Amino acid sequence: MFWVPLLLLAWAVAGVACLRLCLAAVRGAAAAGSGPDPGRDLTLYEAAFLSGGPVRVADVTLVAMARQRRLLLAHTGWATVVDPRGRDEMERSVIGAIGPEGQSPIAPVRAAAATADAVRGISERLVGAGLAVPDGVGTSVADAVRQVRLAVPAVAGLGTAALLMPVPSDLARHLVALWFTLPLILTLGCLAIARFEVHPYSRWASPAGQRLLGTLHRDAGDAADDRRYLTSVAVRGIRAVDEPELRAAFAHRERHQEH
Repeated sequence: MFWVPLLLLAWAVAGVACLRLCLAAVRGAAAAGSGPDPGRDLTLYEAAFLSGGPVRVADVTLVAMARQRRLLLAHTGWATVVDPRGRDEMERSVIGAIGPEGQSPIAPVRAAAATADAVRGISERLVGAGLAVPDGVGTSVADAVRQVRLAVPAVAGLGTAALLMPVPSDLARHLVALWFTLPLILTLGCLAIARFEVHPYSRWASPAGQRLLGTLHRDAGDAADDRRYLTSVAVRGIRAVDEPELRAAFAHRERHQEH
């Protein structure tokens, strides 16, 4: 009966992971409320926040200012202010993060801008509209799905360990395998339900926010070239940047963060 503690542990792992997924899905549905206003459109910053969070908002601000020649992003990974007059709160946050000398490495500018009051204001507006998941509500759906995925090999590993233990007979070994199959079915079933009910998984956008992002994808094709380009950066991140100079600047930023 040495396999019984392993079975209890397998059930605990599966049960906790699936419970967290259910709670996260309920919180996500509650955060969506009654849904956004039918005529509501997302701004560029809002689309960036729902797609990639505060850091994505900082990235799209840097790219937009660089394309308008009001900010120079060098291939060396430095940002230089060309026009010190920000046109909105986010641009003023970026300029303030660069500092009075007008030059700074991109990485600290990006980090400071992502935590600025302007980003918190965007988050609060989106949460109030039911488009974003509030901070501090616990595990997000994306995180919960990741935990359930990790629970699958954990349960399978515990079952394998139990089967390697001595058992009285082959019949008992089959019963052990059957008992461990049940928590495995539970975790796989939760993943299947989540795939159909709450996919795509998002850390930032509520279900209503994800639906509005879907309309943004469809409408982007009718927008002007610059707007369409910046929308692509907001939704996909810096991998959507196609200018060699800008790409080199952000690539340098990534190397700097790794060190």
